[in-house]
Amino acid sequence: MIFNLGSINIDHVYRVPHLPAPGETLAALGYAVGLGGKGANQSVAAAQAGARVLHLGAVGAEGLWARDRLAGLGVDVAEVAVLDVPTGHAIITVDPGAENSIVLLAGANRALDLGTVQAALAGIGPADTLMVQNETAHAPAAAALARARGARVICSAAPFDAAAVQAMLAHTSILVLNAVEADQLCAALGCPLAGVPVPELLVTRGKDGAEWVSNATGARERVAAMTVEAVDTTGAGDTFTGYFAAALDAGQGPAGALRLAAAAAALKVTRAGAAEAIPALAEVREFLSRQGGSRASRCR
Repeated sequence: MIFNLGSINIDHVYRVPHLPAPGETLAALGYAVGLGGKGANQSVAAAQAGARVLHLGAVGAEGLWARDRLAGLGVDVAEVAVLDVPTGHAIITVDPGAENSIVLLAGANRALDLGTVQAALAGIGPADTLMVQNETAHAPAAAALARARGARVICSAAPFDAAAVQAMLAHTSILVLNAVEADQLCAALGCPLAGVPVPELLVTRGKDGAEWVSNATGARERVAAMTVEAVDTTGAGDTFTGYFAAALDAGQGPAGALRLAAAAAALKVTRAGAAEAIPALAEVREFLSRQGGSRASRCR
C-alpha cells in the first residue's frame, strides 16, 4: 500500500503566448481550473497505475470538490482533513511550447497538525511505501516514523529547498530529483550524486530520459524519453514518480518501473491539465505496446 503525505491544490491554468517577463502584463489565451498539487498528482498517478493509495492531506471548505475529485480518481481520502484555512492553490501559465511557470500558495497543505499525520500512519509497515514532497508540513517526522517501521520512503525534492531536502536525507529510501534539482543538491552538499547519503536516487532528465541509481550497490538503470507531441508538461514529473512508486509497490524492479513511468509521463504531456490528465494503466500499457525501443538499460 502507498501512503502519500501530499499537497492538494486548486490549479488555475492560463494559456499565454509566452511566459511573462518581469513587469509584463499578458492577455491570456485561455483559462481552466482543475485538481493539482504535487501530492495529489502523485496519488492519482499511483492509483491510476493500480496501487492502493491513502492520501494524507488537507483542504479548506471551498476545496471540498478537490477532495471529492481525488476520490473519484481512485484515491482513498479518508485522511484528508477539512480545515478553516484556504485550500492550497497554484497559478500556472503555459506557453505554446508546453513550458510552464507556477506560483504556489501552500494554504491548508501546511496547516495539518503532526498528531493527525502520525495517527494516519499508525498502520504503516514493511510492505508499504510513504511518499512525500516539499509542499506539506511534517514530512521529516512522517518519514522517520515510516522508516522506523520498515516502510520504503520516496521523497520528491520539489519545490527544491536545500535545507528541506537535507532534513529528509536520513529518512529517505529513494530521493527523486529532476536534473536541475540534482545539480542544486550537489552544489549544496559539495559532493557528486554518488555521494548523496541516500540508498537510491531517481533522476528525471526530460528529453534525456531518467536514471535510477543505487548508491548502496552501484547498480544503475536508465530509460530513454518517449517521443510525443507535448501539449502541457504540468504534472509530468509527478506522473513519473507516482507510476514508478506503484510499480515498485507491485513488486517490479527498477528497470520495469522506469519504463512504465516513462510511458505514463509521455502520455501525460500530450494532454492539458494536471491530476485529471494522468493516464490510466490500460492506456499506458497500450502505448508501451507501440514503443519498440524505449526499454530501460543497465549501465556498466
